[in-house]
Amino acid sequence: MNIERINELARKAKTVGLTASEKEEQQKLRREYIEAVKMNLRSQLDNIDVEEKDGSIVNLGEKYGNKTRH
Repeated sequence: MNIERINELARKAKTVGLTASEKEEQQKLRREYIEAVKMNLRSQLDNIDVEEKDGSIVNLGEKYGNKTRH
């Protein structure tokens, strides 16, 4: 991800404004960034193990990971 470019466009938008192509680029970069964050979070959540009351260990990714994906 190019977070520097996202920040650069945000600063420019606040000061002088963006051209139409820069606005499109900004939206595209933001969508890509959000998707990367979602995938990273999903990966982390899928690797969490929870100990149940009966002492068994359940992996949340195996239990819930294959259901609805965004």
